[in-house]
Amino acid sequence: MKKQSGFTLIELMIVVAIVAILAAIALPAYQTYTKKAKFSEVVTATGAFKTAVEVCAQKDGALTNCATAGTNGIPAAVSASASANSYVQSVDIALSGTAVQITAMGKVPPFASGEETYILEGNYDGGRVIWTNAASGSTCSAAGIC
Repeated sequence: MKKQSGFTLIELMIVVAIVAILAAIALPAYQTYTKKAKFSEVVTATGAFKTAVEVCAQKDGALTNCATAGTNGIPAAVSASASANSYVQSVDIALSGTAVQITAMGKVPPFASGEETYILEGNYDGGRVIWTNAASGSTCSAAGIC
């Protein structure tokens, strides 16, 4: 009798099932990773504003004159048309009480509505500006992408 070689149908089905399970686990993790990578561009877009606010605060000794885009060395606000080839929808700056708020928005898509806002709040304390991710209004934290 001739000996058969090869795989049985059951063995092939088990291998296909294992590959499918691994793909089902890896795909969501990969999608979150790519969103984080794209959203890092939105976070990076706030860098020029942060640096300008810090320089302005050092010169003035307060943040009151450091929250208007396009003045006192603060960059002009970024709009969707200015960032046509990026994931940044807009970047703007405003005074919120005694703090400076930099608000950056990511474009929808690739970001889902409700996960695209990044808000930094800067407070002047002892000659330095301390930046925190604003708990209210900053929706990227809940989505886990910033």
